[in-house]
Amino acid sequence: MADEQWFMAIGGHQVGPVSRDDVVTNLRNGTIDGNTLIFGPGLTNWTPLKDVPELASFLTGASGARAAAPPPINPGRRSHEIDFRIVGSEMQFVEVELDPGESAVAEAGSMMYMTPGISMETVFGDGAQQRGGGGVMSAILGAGKRLITGESLFMTVFTNSGGGKQQVSFAAPYPGKILAMDLKQLGGQLICQKDSFLCAARGVSIGIAFQRRIGVGLFGGEGFIMQKLEGDGLCFVHAGGTVHPLDLGPGQTLRVDTGCLVALQPSVGYDIQYVGKIKTALFGGEGLFYAALTGPGRVWLQSLPFSRMADRIYKAAPAAGGRRQGEGSILGGLGDLLDGDSTR
Repeated sequence: MADEQWFMAIGGHQVGPVSRDDVVTNLRNGTIDGNTLIFGPGLTNWTPLKDVPELASFLTGASGARAAAPPPINPGRRSHEIDFRIVGSEMQFVEVELDPGESAVAEAGSMMYMTPGISMETVFGDGAQQRGGGGVMSAILGAGKRLITGESLFMTVFTNSGGGKQQVSFAAPYPGKILAMDLKQLGGQLICQKDSFLCAARGVSIGIAFQRRIGVGLFGGEGFIMQKLEGDGLCFVHAGGTVHPLDLGPGQTLRVDTGCLVALQPSVGYDIQYVGKIKTALFGGEGLFYAALTGPGRVWLQSLPFSRMADRIYKAAPAAGGRRQGEGSILGGLGDLLDGDSTR
């Protein structure tokens, strides 16, 4: 079972070989669904996942009705075509495979390794220029959008300038999951936290999404703006801890801690609401406001926002007045002094 090799068709690309556990992980993360084409042991052709008994058992919320057959894989995109594989469990990285002339764009500092045929170029703006170039004004507008979101004016473009296939990989900045988002299947647009973007096929535009409601801007945790990814290519976003995708029906509402929201489709309404009780707000430890999400559309939630993890680390640091707890030392402060944990 552990040696089984499976292949998935994601966004018009063959992904694999991967293990059965990797297929299940992608299913639970929302990267694939019951209509995703699968090939593996015992199969003679590409088959929808819902028709593979040993994988269909992991589908949740199935009504028993058979969904329509998936559309044929059609790679007709404006963005560059890229293949990829996501490696790891908790500290993941994504390896992108590029054909000659293909490019991927990424935030500065996210590259992990690359093969000799990959060349790097720093571009002004968001790197979304299409084949043939997007002009000076397009680059200036892209740079302005990134400046407003607090990001660098520049991005790095990785291009296969050699012969044959070349690889470049990008690492997650902290423990969590990397999600492969196919913008073509998501309607061409995705709203996400401004720090969650990792990399994308060249041609994907990384812009801003203004929050029109004053409450969202003042108390939403991300200010008036969030990142907006547009195009028809593949992009990769990172979330902390475990990722939980949810599909909201029309009018269905979900209340979420503002930091736990990773991404949402533009059709999902996003507002900020007060917790309602002074005692709960002051002493509940959950903050004064939460996000109210209203369907229809899909949202992605994270169990460990980076701000929450950083806050715990800061409070535990001796320089901030933190102290070790729960270690059972009978020596107390003397033990800290002996093992070098005491501050001077």
